[in-house]
Amino acid sequence: MKCPFCSHENTRVIDSRPADDNNSIRRRRVCDECGKRFTTYEKVETIPLIIIKKDDNRETFDRTKIEAGVVRACYKRPVSVGRIKELVDAVENEIFSREEKEIPSQVIGEIVMNRLKDLDAVAYVRFASVYREFKDVNTFMEELKKFLE
Repeated sequence: MKCPFCSHENTRVIDSRPADDNNSIRRRRVCDECGKRFTTYEKVETIPLIIIKKDDNRETFDRTKIEAGVVRACYKRPVSVGRIKELVDAVENEIFSREEKEIPSQVIGEIVMNRLKDLDAVAYVRFASVYREFKDVNTFMEELKKFLE
């Protein structure tokens, strides 16, 4: 690892531990040349996950899209940013634990809805109404009945 201060090639790891997200390793390093310390984060590089959209187009997995949908569903609800981050982390972990190279967006939507159901009922219904594209009040009521059962 090259020192970011003096560009010397030799640095030593003085401390290693899991990062806050438990998906990467935080390492404290010291430069053998200038003696300055710095932190690096290491994350396993994986093959990009491909999402199969409803129209059969394919795109790479983008965590921020899930975050944005959950944030919109939780708008003006008593749900903390920390809880939203936990939910998105759990969804992402569930998706990647399937070890599939391609996954339909419908599967991701169902995973998000299942997690939202336990987090906040109103957020769940909001997300479901957009995700399932409710056309009228009857389809909305059918979803509410499923939730109440």
